[in-house]
Amino acid sequence: MNTPIINDFISEEPKIFSVSEINRLVKKVLTDTFDAVWIKGEISNFTKASSGHWYFTIKDNNSQVRCTMFRGKNNFVDWDIKDGDLVEIHCDIGLYEARGEYQLNVNKIQKSGLGKLFEAFQLLKTKLEKEGLFDKKNKKRIPEHIKTIGVISSESGAVVKDIISTINRRNKYINIIIYPSQVQGLASLDNIIDAIKIANTRNEVDVLIIARGGGSIEDLWSFNDEKVVKTIAASSIPTISAIGHETDFTIADFVADLRAPTPTAAAEMVSNELSILFDKLNSFQQDIFDSIQNKLYEIYQKIDQYEKRLLTPQEKIKTQKILIDNLSKRIQISMLSYLKVYQNKVESLEQSLILLNPKEILSRGYSIAFNENNKAITNTDDISLDDKIKIKLHHGLLNASVTNKINE
Repeated sequence: MNTPIINDFISEEPKIFSVSEINRLVKKVLTDTFDAVWIKGEISNFTKASSGHWYFTIKDNNSQVRCTMFRGKNNFVDWDIKDGDLVEIHCDIGLYEARGEYQLNVNKIQKSGLGKLFEAFQLLKTKLEKEGLFDKKNKKRIPEHIKTIGVISSESGAVVKDIISTINRRNKYINIIIYPSQVQGLASLDNIIDAIKIANTRNEVDVLIIARGGGSIEDLWSFNDEKVVKTIAASSIPTISAIGHETDFTIADFVADLRAPTPTAAAEMVSNELSILFDKLNSFQQDIFDSIQNKLYEIYQKIDQYEKRLLTPQEKIKTQKILIDNLSKRIQISMLSYLKVYQNKVESLEQSLILLNPKEILSRGYSIAFNENNKAITNTDDISLDDKIKIKLHHGLLNASVTNKINE
């Protein structure tokens, strides 16, 4: 049976269509014929209209087609689209009648390959969960009083600076050792693994923070690598994952001994504020004083009870009471003296820590030389001519080359 449209064409007197009519008919044919489809291509000519709608072209090596994504649809896109992005779009095929141009009306848009990444993430997560790598019984306890913290991250990134700044602000006596590593890209996999192994071999830190800033799932993908996460799980040093923002999750978060929502939060977790420590000391001193005072009250009460029960003369009781009072006072004086000595020792240790702080030593004109493996150089026999070295000053770092050695 002929359709009404075809009948119009084959009748003896063909219908004369207006442009609007033919465009409307073509649009109906397109929308009735094609279901919604997924299309992969590269974004170009991306534009955000004042109305909130998005207009762009999606293309491959041979063809291109115009696309529209209306405001109600694009509100759910949580990443910045730009020209050159390789994407996958779910769209209806339609026609813009005013210009007679066929176009794609986009319902969803995602980065190309994103679905495969999520699938790979879930598969590895399920596999490692079955192997027991996420079990709480395997988690190591984070030490309560930490003296040295290790950080695995990009040496020049803002993350390391934030961690150092946070720890120094809260407790300047905590030492920080950086194990430099790339945290993005293919080379980062071996970098992260090597840094964890080096930290465990040296065994010089109490806890290890593995950190990087936020990013897309592709940017954070190094921390979803099976070899990387198994190396984290095997670390004998307690580990804290501080990867991305609070809403970002990687498999490293599940195998680490503790997850921090941000790198700054990780620094706060491992650094007790000095003021808190001194408050605890003062509280301890007050507790001792109160304990002595309560013990004295108990003794006084017992004396009063004995006094009532004894049949000896009152003078003897008074004499014994005076002796006990004097003894109690001596005990109190002795304990307070001991507390004073203890307080002086704490203050002396604080001054010693200040003097021994590497930063204080550097501020007096000293410097520290490191070889290419970031190990401190203490003997000219440990270095060769033309070796590249780093010289740490109070402010900044110098890169240098050995031109001469003097053995003294």
